[in-house]
Amino acid sequence: MPTEVILPKVDMDMATGQISRWFAEEGAHVKKGDVLFEIETDKAAMEIDAPASGVLRDVTGKEGVDIAVGAAVAWIYADGEAYGDKAPISPLEGEMSAKPTEGVVSGGTAPALSPVEPTPPDRPAAGHPPLKGEGDVLRLFEPGSYELVPHDNMRKTIARRLVEAKTTIPHFYLTLDCELDALLALRTQINAAAPVKKTEKGEAPAYKLSVNDMVIKAMALALKAVPDANASWTESAMVKHKHADVGVAVSIPGGLITPIIRHADEKTLSVISNEMKDLASRARSRKLKPEEYQGGTTAVSNLGMFGIKDFAAVINPPHATILAVGAGEERAVVKNGEIKIATVMSVTLSTDHRAVDGALGAELLVAFKRLIENPMGMLV
Repeated sequence: MPTEVILPKVDMDMATGQISRWFAEEGAHVKKGDVLFEIETDKAAMEIDAPASGVLRDVTGKEGVDIAVGAAVAWIYADGEAYGDKAPISPLEGEMSAKPTEGVVSGGTAPALSPVEPTPPDRPAAGHPPLKGEGDVLRLFEPGSYELVPHDNMRKTIARRLVEAKTTIPHFYLTLDCELDALLALRTQINAAAPVKKTEKGEAPAYKLSVNDMVIKAMALALKAVPDANASWTESAMVKHKHADVGVAVSIPGGLITPIIRHADEKTLSVISNEMKDLASRARSRKLKPEEYQGGTTAVSNLGMFGIKDFAAVINPPHATILAVGAGEERAVVKNGEIKIATVMSVTLSTDHRAVDGALGAELLVAFKRLIENPMGMLV
């Protein structure tokens, strides 16, 4: 019997995937372990090996089409095995597998893949009635004044997870300000003392810390100092984590991904810095492995580089907390009755109130602030 080649599940949330590239053609001889095709999920691109040696036949998995997890995409016939008249099983395609000929549809015409709901005949002419479908939205705009860009898998997954998070998790928010002057001075000293290493492009520092690297470390140590906040909610029990695994939101083309610094509480700042640069680089090229972005015990989202003063982030399940980090900026502060200038950063902690209530969240945020304002504590 020929060996069935299926589309494997490579992501916890994966229901469908797309083959972005075949490395072997119909009728080609392949060896077990050869790279057969590349899967593009909503978060990464992964190479899939041939499960057996032989001749590749009945390639039904088409490039760029949504295919259900577990569906057959081809068969491999062993050397000498007769090729019969077996009818190949077509892959099960997702609801939105049909795509327009081009990525952008112009002129205000909806693509055929998304049927337009009719407007109810009793719709009021004025005001803002409920928008029940794409057609209702499009009728609010002048024909030809917009273009439609079909959602890719990443955007659909992000939308689904955000709706789930905001509708099932009771978010609670806590904000405070942290002074950064001591941290910035220490960062300058550490970077200046970095040893030099040889690279293909010449000599370069062995590491270069960013403020975000120190935020990651401070958040991890704060969770270790307040272990009850290092938790995840389930309906039957509270999951108390033994390590602080900090996810860091990274913007990539078309969406967002959160690679994880495992055991961040145990790692030095230089290790965190280099690991974060590697994860961010591979995230943008969609080369992360599932275990590098799944799980974690908390997350950090930093928009300070865009000049954002403060914001509240949406919790990423199964986390119970996420820290939103704003820009460091010079502000007037009062110290001992006198007005001084200090570099201040506003941070907002979003908590799952089922797992981390207000007092516990405040304790965690105060522990974080203490580390940021006394950064030498991150070096011991």
